[in-house]
Amino acid sequence: MQNLIQHHGVRDAETVLFLLMIVIIMFGALARRIQIAYPIVLVVAGVVIGSIPGLPKLILNPDIIFLTLLPPLLFHAAWQTSWREFQYNIVSILMLAIGLVFFTVLGVGLAAVVPFSLLGWRSGVVLGAIVAPTDAIAATSIARRVGLSGRATHVLEGESLVNDATGLLALEFGLSIALGGHLPSPGHELLRFSWLTTGGITIGIAVAWLVRKLEAFIDDGPIEIALSLVTPFVAYFAAEEAHASGVLSVVACGLYFGRHSSEFFSPGVRIQAKSVWHALDFILNGFAFVLIGLQLPTVLAALEHYGLPVLISYAAGFSALIIALRLIWVYPGAWVAYVIRRRILKQDEKLPSVKALFIVGWTGMRGVVSLAAAMSLPETTYGGAPFETRDLIIFLSFGAILSTLVLQGLSLPALISFLGFRTKGTPDREEHDARRLMVDAALAHIRDRQRHHGGDQTLLDTLLDMEKHHQKRLTRLDMLLRGEGFSNDQLHYRQLSHELLTIERSIALALRNEGKINDIVLRRLEHELDLAQSRLDLS
Repeated sequence: MQNLIQHHGVRDAETVLFLLMIVIIMFGALARRIQIAYPIVLVVAGVVIGSIPGLPKLILNPDIIFLTLLPPLLFHAAWQTSWREFQYNIVSILMLAIGLVFFTVLGVGLAAVVPFSLLGWRSGVVLGAIVAPTDAIAATSIARRVGLSGRATHVLEGESLVNDATGLLALEFGLSIALGGHLPSPGHELLRFSWLTTGGITIGIAVAWLVRKLEAFIDDGPIEIALSLVTPFVAYFAAEEAHASGVLSVVACGLYFGRHSSEFFSPGVRIQAKSVWHALDFILNGFAFVLIGLQLPTVLAALEHYGLPVLISYAAGFSALIIALRLIWVYPGAWVAYVIRRRILKQDEKLPSVKALFIVGWTGMRGVVSLAAAMSLPETTYGGAPFETRDLIIFLSFGAILSTLVLQGLSLPALISFLGFRTKGTPDREEHDARRLMVDAALAHIRDRQRHHGGDQTLLDTLLDMEKHHQKRLTRLDMLLRGEGFSNDQLHYRQLSHELLTIERSIALALRNEGKINDIVLRRLEHELDLAQSRLDLS
């Protein structure tokens, strides 16, 4: 984007941003209608639009990803992650986020000696580090949309949050080899890795803790939401300035927020913040995935001398390699994780089935971090000579991103259904038990108040009505657990409630149109009706 502003001016940059927003909205809506995860649709849309002759080519500045898009996206993904599940599955997560990353780097480095001999092993290590991390958004959004089972989703989510940091460290190691021509000291790299992880995590938690303390003095929704928007950038830049991992800092900060935001956000702020962050998450991800697709003409232009059929064969072969490396790793990696969890951590876990591991192995979509890492490669070595394999590395990275997003993303629903792992629509027993305990506690309090109503008949009548309402909630929860639908009286109640809300809404709108109330009053009334509608839809 910076390149665009420098060469075409601010007005052209505004036009491009506006057109990208239109593309994101249109194709995001299309993705929902055809029930395909929007990252896939937006990438394909970017490729199609970028291939239209005569359109200006948008060259992606990696800083747009690392400094603008990545911090809030990672923060929100970590915020939505369950800390309990992340902690419980940490061994399985690290076997993928660390073990698989370095296995991928090693595998691509070795493959660069024979099948991809144009690269050489040094460039192969760089390429392996670039494509090793999976995308935090693509993997989880696709997995959830197709109904992947809970444990697998938690592991994939945790992997994609952590492996960006390990992948970027591996890239730093690979560049030292490819550009400097020498192997870094293992001791130095170990110290570097230790500081990247411990420093990044410590700084992220410290930033989140400071924000939590600051929140105690603020009781204003817009200010609190604005503070949450700034937080990931503070965590990222603070860690980067300390030469620690900005990625892990943001992840740690987001996990802390997810664990403690219920304590310092009021109910009203939580409702507002959820809406703001979901909208921002969609917009930023939309930009990221469309920009991936738009890079195809730029990537191809630098390799015209190879010929399109040759490039397609290279991309297909390399994509098959990284998919195979992941599938190879998940089986021994899962066995090692199982042994550690059972014998050392004393977790009562079973070894995942072959089918389950194949699903985890197949859910390895690459995304915007890999593309940004590839585009950030320097054009010369440390000695000033041209980095000759740079363009080919970028192309193969792009091919891997496109192949894994489209091929694996589109085939995943059918694969999950075929292997019998679709769980969408089944009741969550843990959630059901929690709802029942909450209603039981409310009923116990109501009955206690009934015993001590002090002869106030109006209060007693109110308590009896509330007891009847909560008793119906318990009945409904039990019916849902048994897989039963709504009873006739519940269907009538929901239908009549919808009708009454529609009538109230139309009356409020008519009063505004007749000038009897103003727009401010209408919005207050609509807000109350919207909350009632939400409660009804969730009941």
